Amino acid sequence: MLVDSHCHLDFADFAEERDAIVQRALDNDIKRLVTICTRVRRFDSIIAIAEAYESVYASVGTHPNNAHEELDVTVDELVELSKHPKVVAIGEAGLDYHYDYAPPAAQDQGFRTHISASRITQLPLVIHARSADEDMISILREETGKGAFPFILHCFSSGAELAQVGVELGGYISFSGILTFKNSPEIREIARNVPRDRLLVETDAPYLAPMPHRGKCNEPSFVRHTAAVLAETIGVSEAEIANITSDNVFRLFTKMPRPAHA
Repeated sequence: MLVDSHCHLDFADFAEERDAIVQRALDNDIKRLVTICTRVRRFDSIIAIAEAYESVYASVGTHPNNAHEELDVTVDELVELSKHPKVVAIGEAGLDYHYDYAPPAAQDQGFRTHISASRITQLPLVIHARSADEDMISILREETGKGAFPFILHCFSSGAELAQVGVELGGYISFSGILTFKNSPEIREIARNVPRDRLLVETDAPYLAPMPHRGKCNEPSFVRHTAAVLAETIGVSEAEIANITSDNVFRLFTKMPRPAHA
């Protein structure tokens, strides 16, 4: 079995065939999906999806590109919402300097709010980091110094130093379809150097479909292609990478139960 540790089932791309998409994942032995929140003010619609499917779980948080819209979200609110039995993570939150959608100060504030909620709940923080390696490293070091919190550097596309620091601070590194792209040798090299007990796979669906589906709408069943490339990259079998990444998921997402017989 595999787990898609990061997808967005609430996005409009999936609205008309969500049932079929979840079923295709199950048919491909993708036994757990984590649908990720990007706006706390839309949490009700996200948690409704998780409640509708036994295999789907959710997070609660504000994407950095939306940070300026939800600066009123408090640590206490995130902690309270995270008590829902189907919420297994905080986020996604972080820093994105690639786009100019939210001021850096707003992103910083929102990120630290989510870190505090993760530290209190000990639910993993799903971190979005894009074109912000230096500031991300600084914040992670500073905040970890205040008290450890579990975290994932999701859809990893940053530099080797951020991966190294993330692992040193106790974090996990999650690879998406980017790992399969022909123009991503540096990401595969980073993956080779991540300890096996810190590796995750994801789709970030509907974005970043892996080869051979690049350019199409991504979906959770495609995580198998990313896992296959990760297996080849680190020199293990596809069965081994399934076991490695699934064990890592359930160690990190402590509220998410393993499926029976898995």
